[in-house]
Amino acid sequence: FVAFFSLYLLTLAGNLTIMGLTWVDRSLHTPMYLFLSALSFSETCYTLTIIPKMLADLLDRDRRISVTGCGLQMCFFLGLGGTNCVILTLMGYDRFLAICNPLRYPLLMTNVACGQLVASAWAGGFLVSFIQIALTFRVSFCIPNLIRHFFCNMRAVVRLSCIDSDLTEFIVTLMSMLGLVGTFLLISLTYVFILSSVLKIPSAEGKQKAFSTCASHLTVVIIHFGFASIAYLKPEASGGDDSLIAVPYTIITPFLSPIIFSLRNKDMKNAFRKITRKTVFLKNNLGLLFLV
Repeated sequence: FVAFFSLYLLTLAGNLTIMGLTWVDRSLHTPMYLFLSALSFSETCYTLTIIPKMLADLLDRDRRISVTGCGLQMCFFLGLGGTNCVILTLMGYDRFLAICNPLRYPLLMTNVACGQLVASAWAGGFLVSFIQIALTFRVSFCIPNLIRHFFCNMRAVVRLSCIDSDLTEFIVTLMSMLGLVGTFLLISLTYVFILSSVLKIPSAEGKQKAFSTCASHLTVVIIHFGFASIAYLKPEASGGDDSLIAVPYTIITPFLSPIIFSLRNKDMKNAFRKITRKTVFLKNNLGLLFLV
């Protein structure tokens, strides 16, 4: 409990810091940081769907959840997970336009376009989620009604069906796999074009600057899709306890994501220092005013 609670607080602090800095500092009102802020908001909601209930269950012996509560938790978990994948893909597309089409970038990637793309990411993620929920809950469930997981995992719930659930489990798992593989392939394709463009830059400094804008995103993509693929592509996925293997992509990945984007980003660190200096300056002035 202590370990997961600490990770959750740090995850919330990291994501809220990114959203706050992006909102306050006007120099961060660019497409790259708007997408980053959207990802932080989505991941905050994603962890809020799973971790508070899990922490409560760790302290309580009565670990019940209603069918409606289970359906809502699964719906938001799947929808927000899909949204995160699409936003990561959009961030790759943003870097592709900035590096491969720098002259057209201001025209194509406006703040309005960013908002529309983020809205499309949410719509697409939850559309797939609604289909999976409809397939999962179209049948009745039998006793023992024990979900062998720390949240309403899709496959764990499907296995409680009164009828043969192998086909349903295969379909819903296939949809998740196609979503993961599809978005990952799109990101990989963008980086193929990015790499080809960067290699054409004559100066080593220019190459390093171009790569530095992609390093954080690429690191998070590898961690995010790596942990998620382990859960969905592991052998014998139709049986056994998947709870331990779900910890990395439900707890560890959201914890690492804001750290990587913050520590490896000069603009974010500069914005944090700027806000810190302003806060200290205001405190000192208020203290002087109080003394007078």
